[in-house]
Amino acid sequence: MALKLIQSLPLVGQFGIRRYPVGPVCPIRRLSTISSGHSSCVACLCTSANRCIQRHGCRSQKQDCSVRSLTTVIKEASFFSNSVGLHKDSVPRFCLTQLHRPSAADELSFQQRLETCTSSRQVFRLLRSVEILSDTMAAAALHSVADLEQEGTALRDPTVLEDDTIRALCFQLEQDSERLTDAGLVSALLACTRLCLDPWSTLMVQLKSESQTRLDRGQFTVGQLCTLGQAMLAVEGPGSGMLEQVMVQIQKQEPAQWGLPDLVAVYRLLQSSVGEDGKYRDLLNAMHTHAVTVTSRMDPAAVSGVLNALVTLNQMQAMPLVISLCKQAVRHVHNFTDEELTCVLGALMHFGHSDHYFVKAMEKLVPTMAFTSHPETVTKVAQFFGHRNILSFAVFDAVAESFVYRASDYSTSQVARQIMAFGKLGYLPPNESQLFRKIEAILHSSYSQFQPGTLLNLLHACILVERFPVNFLSKVFSSYFPQQLQYQNEVIDRGVLAQLTQLYMTVKLECPFYEVKLFKDATPETRAHTLTSDWGWGGWIPFYEIEKRHTKVSVVEYLHQRIFPHTYRLSW
Repeated sequence: MALKLIQSLPLVGQFGIRRYPVGPVCPIRRLSTISSGHSSCVACLCTSANRCIQRHGCRSQKQDCSVRSLTTVIKEASFFSNSVGLHKDSVPRFCLTQLHRPSAADELSFQQRLETCTSSRQVFRLLRSVEILSDTMAAAALHSVADLEQEGTALRDPTVLEDDTIRALCFQLEQDSERLTDAGLVSALLACTRLCLDPWSTLMVQLKSESQTRLDRGQFTVGQLCTLGQAMLAVEGPGSGMLEQVMVQIQKQEPAQWGLPDLVAVYRLLQSSVGEDGKYRDLLNAMHTHAVTVTSRMDPAAVSGVLNALVTLNQMQAMPLVISLCKQAVRHVHNFTDEELTCVLGALMHFGHSDHYFVKAMEKLVPTMAFTSHPETVTKVAQFFGHRNILSFAVFDAVAESFVYRASDYSTSQVARQIMAFGKLGYLPPNESQLFRKIEAILHSSYSQFQPGTLLNLLHACILVERFPVNFLSKVFSSYFPQQLQYQNEVIDRGVLAQLTQLYMTVKLECPFYEVKLFKDATPETRAHTLTSDWGWGGWIPFYEIEKRHTKVSVVEYLHQRIFPHTYRLSW
């Protein structure tokens, strides 16, 4: 019976199937290609396309894929199921119906084992170790490979596509695209985009074509529509016709009836450039209203994801939702990953919000994570407290100690942003001598690596805590510094000019032994304007105001009031 069915399949027109009887020892199933004297790219063998499935084409000679053979084992039990049947060390093979699918417990166990894999080879070994594999499990495995190998818009190790398991998996997805479940179809399509497969390979064309057919029938759920939308955004960009069709169907839905996973999925889809420029405002407002009612059920990933989407979409009108999410974040402070916590802190800075309980929770967390968390997360912590003008000794002392301990881990931008927080709050930690020795060492060793704006921010922050970096001012006061700022696409605005002037005046007053020359190629009028213009300090500094003050103390007090009106100083 199985032989008759196989002979009736269209597959026979393209492939020759060698039939082996099932005996005590089953031969290993392999996928092979017969070509006419040309070398072939093994990554291409997982589809029936006449070109490489990788995005940038095949580096080897083009092959003749008109004749192929598929060596496999004929086994009736595994043929009639919509799953991948594995036989010992053979590669997986999709079948045609939905019989004999793995149980929910089996799928959950497989997903948990996937999460423990630390390399693609481990994923492949896991695939070869299971007996039954559903299409959703296969798609999850492809996503796991993408998680491990994706680096920007390419794969860290493109040779993973040459593995027999992934080649056979892609081949079977192509052949059985019409028989995949809705969830398996869109998930597999998204996984293929993440693996950087050629959008015009037969595999991708088959998956897109089947997705279009089902999209036209309107049979996808909201979550599946979001997965399809993400895939089409990756393949065709924001102008994709299928993506527009996806958004039309999503807008026909009522957000108040969505489950939490669907709500978060739509936020993430809109965040991916789909909802920018004020598009879908009515949909977003309805989502915000519903989100407030379900915030208490959000896990750390959902809280972080929604807050990040609100920032990207600049939803300033969604403050009730931001406040609700901040309250929920208090419960998850100790459970956030570094990336999630970074997103939460960035969002709260963007919306200018924090609450007492969140600050208290962070004060307990930071001393335990400052030495081990990602450098950007520690930097974002310092920025958050500085931005909100919250001087927490527990937080800043921990940040200062971690900076001394692991200064080499931080980039120049992260160094500057941390010290800027200390400068804004005017706080010197107990280990200030060690801290500034580290900063001096970094400036000596990495001075040329600092971008002009970053260097200016760091030096300006130092003077705010009464540390005067005279050894590093020559670059800032050189005639080329303004040009360097402009070359780095940084705007020389009033704030930058204010920082330069504060640096100049501080060094002049505090370090009279240091000869400061401000811009040797500037005209006298430019120099006077730089030093006396009103950049939020209360107006011009007329000469007669200086002249009528006869003591140094009175001059210093006057200049301090005009130049640093918001900075308190115990003594000069």
